[in-house]
Amino acid sequence: MRASVIISTYNQPQWLQHVLDGFSVQTVQDFEVVIADDGSDSDTRAVIDHMRDRAPYPIVHMWHEDHGFRKCAILNKAILASSTDYLIFTDGDCIPAPWFVERHLALRERGRFLSGGYVKLPMLVCHRIAQQHILHRQVTRPSWLRRMGVPSSTSLWKLRQSSLIGRIFDAITTTRPTWNGHNASTWKDYLLQAGGFDERMVYGGEDRELGERLENAGIRGKQVRYRVGCVHLDHTRGYVTDQGLDNNNAIRAHTRQSGGTVTEHSSIHPLRN
Repeated sequence: MRASVIISTYNQPQWLQHVLDGFSVQTVQDFEVVIADDGSDSDTRAVIDHMRDRAPYPIVHMWHEDHGFRKCAILNKAILASSTDYLIFTDGDCIPAPWFVERHLALRERGRFLSGGYVKLPMLVCHRIAQQHILHRQVTRPSWLRRMGVPSSTSLWKLRQSSLIGRIFDAITTTRPTWNGHNASTWKDYLLQAGGFDERMVYGGEDRELGERLENAGIRGKQVRYRVGCVHLDHTRGYVTDQGLDNNNAIRAHTRQSGGTVTEHSSIHPLRN
């Protein structure tokens, strides 16, 4: 296996099923899936057990008890459980384009992390998606999405298969590459050296703080948002609080101002790796 795909999830079994189906029709299959489960109930476990019997890739299920939003902690456990040297991160509500894994592998570089893109789907369109649309590779086709009701926009270019067009758009976009939980990748040893995710972080920029530490360490972001795409399924976010956002912003500000490269608030101990 050349890569480990780490998928975060929490009590969204239908969306997770869609995502796992999306990885079953990738153009390459030499990868494993490690599910970072932030305390989901038995419905999610049932989806995973079902997919273990039919998916063309091995599945590792990392789970801890539900004690509130602890995504960063379970992601760190997933990093340690991965068995390859290259890690691709996405969320359990993001269906990958068929070339998602292939492109991450083709574009990887030492000294870099990849910053991919996504197209957010309206809730009405999300509920129109059936398994057959994923297995037939329709759900990430711009033409099919427009027929389903997704407005036409330049965002849909993130799902074009042409790598040449994607390279042009990535070169001219004004958006800077950041570490995005829905679509990012880098080498495992860089994440171990950084201590993984800061487990003090709750929802809101928790992924980007890791990217800021990588940048401080000289691991530069590489813009691939128009070459490596996925579609994001809508959902509510009842766990978001102003206090949590303020907490995260303070941690990120300290990372930027101090030039920090390692977090001490993690189950990953960089000096031991």
